[in-house]
Amino acid sequence: MDKVTGPLGPRRHIAAALRQLREDSQKLLADVAADLMISTSKLSRLENAQGKPQPRDIRDLIRYYGIEGTPLAGKLQRWVLTAQRPGWWTDFDDEVVGGLDAHLAYEADATVERIYTLPFAPALLQTKDYAKAIFRDMEHRSEDQIRQLLEVRQLRQKALRHRDGLDPLRLVAVTHESSLRQAIGSPRILSDQLDHLVEWSKESNVDLHVLPFSAGPVSTMTCMYAYFEYADDMEQDVVHIETHAGFWSIENPERVADYRKSHEALVKASLTREDSRALIRSIRDDARAGA
Repeated sequence: MDKVTGPLGPRRHIAAALRQLREDSQKLLADVAADLMISTSKLSRLENAQGKPQPRDIRDLIRYYGIEGTPLAGKLQRWVLTAQRPGWWTDFDDEVVGGLDAHLAYEADATVERIYTLPFAPALLQTKDYAKAIFRDMEHRSEDQIRQLLEVRQLRQKALRHRDGLDPLRLVAVTHESSLRQAIGSPRILSDQLDHLVEWSKESNVDLHVLPFSAGPVSTMTCMYAYFEYADDMEQDVVHIETHAGFWSIENPERVADYRKSHEALVKASLTREDSRALIRSIRDDARAGA
């Protein structure tokens, strides 16, 4: 995916509307591109939410499809203006948010984020010291990068409390039991992190489940991912997968639906919210006793 410098929601709305308009007109990409004297690749990128749409291109397409003055034309004009707005993450160095930009953009507009993590606690529920230890000891980031990464993490976590124009983000998190036992930083840092998980698990918009060692193998349990769900019918749900080699997105509706089923299976195989909280407390208490 191209570097994402602004909200993806408006771009995806525009893409869906343009595809529908073209299909309703029974035209091929090449036909529309030739009529408008633009490249087929440019039109394809617009219909696939790649790159930032320009107001002039949307104006020309509105005229081409003959929808001037319609509600849809008004929406397209609003969406293209919103798409010009830079995302808050563009204030940070590319080395810091590189690869994470699409994830941040998906997260900014999502109604629900369904995630699976291992071997670390969910990023939105990490303490500052826990995150800092990961950035320092595993990723070997510079002090300046760590400072920026912690600020990015803090801004993301605010979404669980408040968002302008949107309800707080709802988080449905499944984390493997290994993430509760993985040594990070120091015993105190890990103990504080477990305390933090206990407290956040009590919030009404946070469902935290632990997939225990005793659970049988479940599809998708070997790779971290986030399933972003949107309230707007115009915006399709999307899956963003994270590996040590980087991120990639899944937007194919059938594959996205498969991930939704897989996440439900993970939740079903996991401990309940209450039992998960009890296990976290038990591991925390054992760690403190050992220390």
